[in-house]
Parts: sequence; structure tokens; C-alpha cells
Amino acid sequence: MPVTLYGIRNCDTMKKAWTWLDAHSIAYDFHDYKKAGIDRAHLERWCDAAGWEKVINRAGMTFRKLPDAEKADLTRDKAIGLMLAQPSMIKRPVLEKDGAITLGFKPEIYEALFGRG
Repeated sequence: MPVTLYGIRNCDTMKKAWTWLDAHSIAYDFHDYKKAGIDRAHLERWCDAAGWEKVINRAGMTFRKLPDAEKADLTRDKAIGLMLAQPSMIKRPVLEKDGAITLGFKPEIYEALFGRG
């Protein structure tokens, strides 16, 4: 099953993930959700798998710049709406492999996921 890496091109964490995947000769497709967008079905699946609280990136500038009213009383549906409107709010990268997702990048997690060290 193919590996897909979701994120945005101009992100240091994305660059670390690409470098790791390339160094370990792991083929992947890249989906730039800033250019290509992301659909509700993906976000719902990711939120179901990992929890919307982990999928939305509250530490990023895009989220922090939101008016307080938009950040208040977040629910799953409200978070999905925010991420659809501004995909930069999605934690990066999102790696899909074998129907499962991994959020963020940590070398040790990728090593375990791909059986590489």
C-alpha cells in the first residue's frame, strides 16, 4: 500500500520527514494541502483515528492569530471547519501508511513504523 505524506512545502518538520524517508529509500506521495486542499472526509478520518485535539495545530501561528471567539469552545466539528478553511492549522506532517496515520515527525517513530534504523 502506498505511503502518503500530507503537509505544506514550507515547513521545517516536513523537511525532516522528507529527508528521513529519502535517506531510507522509502517511496511516498506528497500531498500539499495548502495548494491542493484537503477534504472533510480526510479530516474526519484523521480526527477519528487520532482525536481532533491532536490533528489541529494550536501552537502554530495560523491558529494563534485567530480571534479569541473562533478559538473558544472548540469542538470536533468546529476544529474541522477551521482546518478546512485554513489547512495550515493541521499538524504536520500527517503520514498515511497501511490505512493508519502518524502525526508529526520523530525519527524513532518512523524507524518503528518502517522497520528501519
